Amino acid sequence: MDNSKYFSKAELQCKCGCEAAPMDATFLFMLDELRAIFGKPLLVSSGYRCPAHNSRVSSTGATGPHTSGKAVDLRVDRGAAHQLLKIAMDMNFSGIGINQKGSGRFIHLDILTEGLRPTVWSY
Repeated sequence: MDNSKYFSKAELQCKCGCEAAPMDATFLFMLDELRAIFGKPLLVSSGYRCPAHNSRVSSTGATGPHTSGKAVDLRVDRGAAHQLLKIAMDMNFSGIGINQKGSGRFIHLDILTEGLRPTVWSY
């Protein structure tokens, strides 16, 4: 995975240790565009997840959004979260999850087309 201007493979690979990072090219292009418009670094808290890891950490199981290579969670909060949400909505990310409470605040973004999309939810 060398086709991202702003995000490294290490940032986007599965956190279980398998080091898989089969990110979708269209999604990476959109993520780079989002970062360019946002104008400052974005910290990835979760990128690709292999099916086994996703089953352990998410209620979406072995086929959740992160297993598609078309989803990411970005650590962002308060005013920066508002700015990022506006950009993401304007760019037509199809799934937007918002967790803005506690110490682990993040915004989930994906470009899935199946299921309940487009949609916005909170954690």
